[in-house]
Amino acid sequence: MVSSSGNDANFDPRTWLKSGDGLGGGAGPDSKEGRVGTSDEVAAPDEFAAGQASFDPRTWGGDGSPTGAEKATAATAALHQSRRFGLALAGLLACGVMAGGLLFWSSHAPVSDLPAVTGSDVPPAAGSESSNSAPQPQTSGESLRTLKLASSQDVASSLRAAGIDADMAEKASALVREAIAPGTELDLEFALGEGERLLWLAAMRPDGSGTRITASVAGLRAQPLAVAVKRKVTVVRGELDTDSFYSSAVSAGVVDSLISDFANAFAFDFDLQREVSPGDIFEVAFAEKVNARGERVGRPELLYVSLATEAKSKELYRFAPPGQTKPGWFDANGVSTVKAFMRTPIDGARITSKFGMRFHPVLKYNRLHGGTDFAAPVGTPIYAAAQGRIISASPSRCAGNMVIIAHESGYETRYFHLSRYAEGARAGQQVAQGTTIGYVGNTGTCTTGPHLHYEVHIQGKKVDPLSIDTGKSERLEGNALKAFFETRDAIDVARADAAT
Repeated sequence: MVSSSGNDANFDPRTWLKSGDGLGGGAGPDSKEGRVGTSDEVAAPDEFAAGQASFDPRTWGGDGSPTGAEKATAATAALHQSRRFGLALAGLLACGVMAGGLLFWSSHAPVSDLPAVTGSDVPPAAGSESSNSAPQPQTSGESLRTLKLASSQDVASSLRAAGIDADMAEKASALVREAIAPGTELDLEFALGEGERLLWLAAMRPDGSGTRITASVAGLRAQPLAVAVKRKVTVVRGELDTDSFYSSAVSAGVVDSLISDFANAFAFDFDLQREVSPGDIFEVAFAEKVNARGERVGRPELLYVSLATEAKSKELYRFAPPGQTKPGWFDANGVSTVKAFMRTPIDGARITSKFGMRFHPVLKYNRLHGGTDFAAPVGTPIYAAAQGRIISASPSRCAGNMVIIAHESGYETRYFHLSRYAEGARAGQQVAQGTTIGYVGNTGTCTTGPHLHYEVHIQGKKVDPLSIDTGKSERLEGNALKAFFETRDAIDVARADAAT
């Protein structure tokens, strides 16, 4: 018989795992193929290397009390060597070699009896537990089911479909309806025993709250489940593209519902139509609640925003001063962004026509365009640019539905083409800055599409709304400033943790 190397095979079993030119196939101590779990070859036991191995295979593990590792090595070696014994058997018999002990060893090492070989690149044996494995039944014969339901009204039908008795399904469903209002989306988990018998059931809202129902000989017992969510802070940095801030922010990973809040934060400091350019850098930090599956629960909340252009940069923190329920935006020194006037009294709108002389698209002659046009979808909220008193909320032939607000120092603002007025918007009403007074529309004869025409008058004279002095901001003081610094520092820590 010829070995794989072309030399005569060595019939000394002590050399079969040692030699690189015998039937061992070269799986010597230095061979890469000798690593357990990486190939078909295993390294020779140290007893062979020392030439001290007994020909009794029962003693090859040592003194009769081999370690777990030695058992694994010997057993795995046996499994692979048995493949070679089949090839060598004809030669052994022809030469009259007594291989009974060896044949006995290979024929009494079934795979099911071999110790499991584990490692970082070897999956655990079947039936072993893993940190990312599916939930295991609590008792023998118990099976788990998980469903996502659109409504708590679907519980009974889902349980019946799983094979549960109709009476039991209805009783469990009634307990769920007592805890969770109909129409609520929920996750349903339940366990079945022998004969499709209901053992327990958990009905949970997205935030983890709900009810757990346990079945026993005494009947069904319900226990409330508490809210199980955690707070997660996400930091997103991005660069403005050539389209819009909206597309830039969404591409960077900002939740779309936060984009109008971002625009509002800079309403006093930036004209997001004229003062930003492709390549400008922005950053957003927001907090959200997530459930055990990492799904968002509720609306996320902005914590921090920053915007850097070639001309200027600004970073702002969200903070509610003591005694105030509505938070505002402050710079790192506690100075509010709020000024006397908002530059734009509408969120996320696109400027389509600026203040100045122009050819009127409807009247067909040159005339002063006495305000700024902001194109936006019908129904977009319009805000009072400053604190003041509504002196008119009535329709006009050209301007359509119009609101006029009088402010301090002889200022007056006008809002044209509203689709409708906000509830309570009427002459004589006092409004705070940022109060919704109406909604974008296309009313009146002097319009070609949905937009807001916004005017500012000073002492009866029309001025460019984007050129007026918006006024000065106030700085927090005393305990309010101290509380702000604590909030600012906590936000910065959360930003640093989220960015790592």
